[in-house]
Amino acid sequence: MQRIPILQMGRHLLVTIQVDLEDQTALALQDDLANKIQNAGASGVLIDISALEIVDSFIGRMLANISGIARVLGATSVVVGMQPAVAITLVELGLSLEGVRTALNVERGMQLLQQSDEEQPDESDHA
Repeated sequence: MQRIPILQMGRHLLVTIQVDLEDQTALALQDDLANKIQNAGASGVLIDISALEIVDSFIGRMLANISGIARVLGATSVVVGMQPAVAITLVELGLSLEGVRTALNVERGMQLLQQSDEEQPDESDHA
């Protein structure tokens, strides 16, 4: 089973999925990302899926789950680089990915995360 690397860029984490996600790899990513968010105190997660050409219902639900886990841990998540065929497949499967923010590319996704950081008061401001 392959592990998906998670890179830290300041207060944000960057996940670039370069391989077709098998179910076990997706589950491992979910766990790894939850641990990394907590350990790094990350405020945002950017998930680049531009290399994914095929998404099934399980992977679609995993993206929604990862977003939900990030939100519970206090991080905003943004999925970027969705191919048109992937978007069509998700809609045909009835998966709306509620709560998942999306952007066309990494640059716009990082802008969304930075805006989210600016909108949320820093916990140290309340001390």
